[in-house]
Amino acid sequence: MRIISGNFKGKKIIEPKDRLTRPLKDLTKESIFNIINHSNKFSINLKKSKILDLFSGIGSFGIECLSREAQYVTFVENYSGVLPILKKNLASLKNLNNFEIIEKDIFDNFNFKNFNKEFDIIFLDPPYKEKNIENLIYLLFENKNLKSDGIIIIHRHYKQKDLFPKYFKVIEEKKYGISKILIGTYD
Repeated sequence: MRIISGNFKGKKIIEPKDRLTRPLKDLTKESIFNIINHSNKFSINLKKSKILDLFSGIGSFGIECLSREAQYVTFVENYSGVLPILKKNLASLKNLNNFEIIEKDIFDNFNFKNFNKEFDIIFLDPPYKEKNIENLIYLLFENKNLKSDGIIIIHRHYKQKDLFPKYFKVIEEKKYGISKILIGTYD
């Protein structure tokens, strides 16, 4: 696994040794950034963007954003088996300080109002077995965590059928192997 583009292009990302973490594949990650950069369904300037990387794992999505000069990335991860790897991957990006790591479980009384910013991109990469995506989208909406012209990117198993609130509109869906990417916004 590597960083695809930007200031740290080609740099390796440490991967977990356990099977509980499912890192984002390079092909899928590259496709997401192609959509971000070239879609006519939304307009995001990554260099001016604030990113929320929920279920960040080893950080491959957020690190790619940092490499491409995103303004700020907030990583949220609580799994102790992957947190040291996330920290090592971020530490290997010398002299960067435009990120934070929040070590909390977002389903355990997490206060979404504590984010002191609105995000341009919210990336959700929960475990495939996670069924509570609708509630998460609701909490992000209720707490105004997404900018009005922002997008939410969701990485799921291609067979997963998630429910979404009525005001969440999927504007793009792509399949890659056993996974799919949904990109949506609030209506």
